[in-house]
Amino acid sequence: MRIGLAARSTEKLGPLASELKAAAFLCDATEPANVEAMFEAADAALGGSPEVVVYNPSARVRGPLVDLDPAGVLDALRVTAYGGFLVAQAAARRMLPQGRGAVLFTGASASVKGYANSSSFAMGKFALRGLAQSMARELAPKGIHVAHFVIDGGIRSARRPERREAADAPDSMLDPEAIARTYLHVLEQDWSAWSWEVELRPWVERF
Repeated sequence: MRIGLAARSTEKLGPLASELKAAAFLCDATEPANVEAMFEAADAALGGSPEVVVYNPSARVRGPLVDLDPAGVLDALRVTAYGGFLVAQAAARRMLPQGRGAVLFTGASASVKGYANSSSFAMGKFALRGLAQSMARELAPKGIHVAHFVIDGGIRSARRPERREAADAPDSMLDPEAIARTYLHVLEQDWSAWSWEVELRPWVERF
């Protein structure tokens, strides 16, 4: 695959872009003009319309409902849900003429269950899941595979000490490579047996 990565700051994408031989694009997913400009740049740099688009950004403000800053909640919703809509819309407009493509959304535990002091995250992730479900029903008959991934648990990170398992709890966090293999498996599914949603969790998480 020829890969493009996008973020509000391309500096943090440098090491990964180098490793993947990927192009990096500046984009604020909450701004329609930014999203369209990013897709146009990617079309030109990568040689045509995208075949796979993954939406991963999210944002949240934590705290009791009565104490939350409305501006912060609005920003969280714009990043987590509205940005997903803008990116998915731009992707679908390019994929439909080809009659093929895939749009994959990264969800979370909060996509299906709201937690105390995390209402803004639940609102955004519930909305993203609804978008994915609606898109799947609308676009699957037209050859566009839409899938939503519920990442239910902490993700292991070698760079962040707090994201490493305790010695007495091996495999209690999701392995990023295992997550990636699941995305790829869904992407390679036959049209006759498409999944629209997959839940991934380590053994310590309760359903």
